[in-house]
Amino acid sequence: MNGAQDLGGMMGFGPVLPEADEPVFHAEWERRAFAITVASGFCGRWNIDMARSARESLSPPQYLASSYYEIWFEGLRRLLTARGMVGADELESGSVLRAPLPGISAVPRDRVAEVLARGGPTERAVASPARFRVGQSVRTGNLHPTGHTRLPRYARDKVGTVVALHGGHVFPDTNARGEGESPQWLYTVAFSGRTLWGELSSADSVRVDCWESYLMDADAPDERQGARAGGPA
Repeated sequence: MNGAQDLGGMMGFGPVLPEADEPVFHAEWERRAFAITVASGFCGRWNIDMARSARESLSPPQYLASSYYEIWFEGLRRLLTARGMVGADELESGSVLRAPLPGISAVPRDRVAEVLARGGPTERAVASPARFRVGQSVRTGNLHPTGHTRLPRYARDKVGTVVALHGGHVFPDTNARGEGESPQWLYTVAFSGRTLWGELSSADSVRVDCWESYLMDADAPDERQGARAGGPA
């Protein structure tokens, strides 16, 4: 998705200015928004990639005018209403106006720490062997899906070098659409800053985690039209 969240290399937004000794939360409502989002995720009505997609689908004016946790909270509102867990009228009134959906239960308070510590591992077995090896030159596809993807806009149709192979992992593009986990091999690919942004780039190199269907052999020009999100290159 070429949305407002994909800002890498965009001009006019100024430099990133890290806040010294930045707190985890700047206000109590941010803590609550984070907690509610995480707790709601355990209801089992969406996955992490669907949650990311919900945040990314905000309109650019709304996204760019919102703080980090305002974006999280608006994404949660969209997920809850889209799945019938909360009505728009209930959000507006702040009151429960209908019976809750059946089959939804919260994580008991005494098991929260255990469940959070377990996390949500994404490692999966992949039936086919990995196509690429560490040290190999690869090119990313010129991919512009309308839904969620983990391939940044600035790193599309660029040549880089595989520097790590992380095993098989859930493919976020299909997972976000509810089309299954479709596990693929996951690589880290290093790109020079000049490859991504030209001669005036101030970055020496950038590393991007790339699923296998994002990639093709850089030395096989006949593959240029082969890479596509959603399946093998």
